[in-house]
Amino acid sequence: MTRITTPFGFASTADEVAAGISLSSRRAIVTGGASGIGVETARTLARAGAEVTLAVRDVEAGRRVAAEIGGDVRVAHVDLADRRTIADFVAGWDGPLHILVNNAGVMAMPEQHTPEGWEMQFATNHVGHFALATGLHPALAAAGNARIVVVSSSANKRSPVIFDDIHFAYRPYEEWAAYGQSKTANVLFAVEATRRWAADGITANALMPGAIATNLQRYVGGQVRSSTSDWKTPQQGAATSVLLAVSPLLEGVGGRYFEDCNEASGEEDLLHGVAAWALDPANAERLWEVTEQMLSAHPVAGTGR
Repeated sequence: MTRITTPFGFASTADEVAAGISLSSRRAIVTGGASGIGVETARTLARAGAEVTLAVRDVEAGRRVAAEIGGDVRVAHVDLADRRTIADFVAGWDGPLHILVNNAGVMAMPEQHTPEGWEMQFATNHVGHFALATGLHPALAAAGNARIVVVSSSANKRSPVIFDDIHFAYRPYEEWAAYGQSKTANVLFAVEATRRWAADGITANALMPGAIATNLQRYVGGQVRSSTSDWKTPQQGAATSVLLAVSPLLEGVGGRYFEDCNEASGEEDLLHGVAAWALDPANAERLWEVTEQMLSAHPVAGTGR
């Protein structure tokens, strides 16, 4: 399998990646589109002509961002830790969906669990997005060549998915291990979604956006790297997401992991590359089945989901 490379790199911006590309008549959803790189991802997609829906917890913040971006930008309430909001959003979606950007997330938070008993980072970063994407599968399939963009992290190398104790029922909770597990799950979702939905023309890829000073760092004092030269602006941080969403170079490409606008190559160091366990097809298939079992064991009342 040939590694995907592009003319873009670390310092490229989302607008540069999308230059000259028209998204007229295309519809996109960006989760977490009211802050950080979600704003810049949505801004660039809208500038290129897409109808963009910001799927956000804070609807008022979303409306402020939508008004500031301009264009055809809409706002909907989605809390990835509250499956009722996901079910309501899915039920209200009508027509095809060309681009789904699973951008929202939490990082290294103190131990919390959902009412279902699920560890919060895994529930938010993986399970919520899984429920959203699978619920929107008919809309993605209707588009004919839809793309799912999954914002992961180099933290995938901190932990595989610990299938025997995903929710820290028996092992001591460690916030970075929990975050790493959820980011590995993000990559595995892209691998298995591409395999399962290939006949529908749907591809999914995961990415590391880089270090960007955003609200994501609220639990770790605003610092994730010691060298300021490694930090990106939000427009630079959104570049790889936009590349995966719109670039002709990614047509028909799925199940891969990107950073700095290029496909990652192996495990380079703590901050670069991707763990083998995050791309393992057997792990991906098992995670999909486990997640389906989790959701079916706790259906949302009145929806069957």
